[in-house]
Amino acid sequence: MLSVDIKKKLKNFTLDLAFSMDKEIIVLFGPSGSGKTTTLHCISGLTHPDDGRIQLNGRTLFSGSDKPLPVQKRRVGYVFQDYALFPHMTVRKNILYGAEDQQEVDQLVTALGIDHLMEEYPKNISGGEKQRVALARAFATEPDLLLLDEPFSSLDANVKEECHHELLRLHDKWEIPVILVTHDRNEAEKLADRIIEIDHGRLVV
Repeated sequence: MLSVDIKKKLKNFTLDLAFSMDKEIIVLFGPSGSGKTTTLHCISGLTHPDDGRIQLNGRTLFSGSDKPLPVQKRRVGYVFQDYALFPHMTVRKNILYGAEDQQEVDQLVTALGIDHLMEEYPKNISGGEKQRVALARAFATEPDLLLLDEPFSSLDANVKEECHHELLRLHDKWEIPVILVTHDRNEAEKLADRIIEIDHGRLVV
């Protein structure tokens, strides 16, 4: 269970957002610059709100003036739009970075069909393959929550379809809350259990 109630002053408006979720896929939907990525950053700990509270499975990640829980203790997986793989590490080392269970990693790699890429470096693999590696790395940390910031936007239609399928399958298997940011209405409607629309930092009702 994730509960978010935060305020964060941005350049052109104040992000003022409150929602809660269980083991579902929520899509944050809205125009560029509406506060979607900032919301993910606040939940992950990359950015701190000015005020409010964030709780995950009964643990407080952020609360007002209290010291925020460090990123590495939040048990939150994050897949960035550009995948943010370590270029100097092989696919194997990227996935094992922060991994909890070697056996679980082996199952993930097989499930995502990237066994044959393990000794490659990110520069030598395709966008779709990078996306699968990034998903594997995020899941390998055994997170309590998965954040996805437009991870499919640069993929061609066929690869995007495969990755949508993998996300839904992995979500069914691991049963954790997933928050996905996208500009694509069709993608949102396909993947989401619930869509939360944001504009200028506020919920669109």
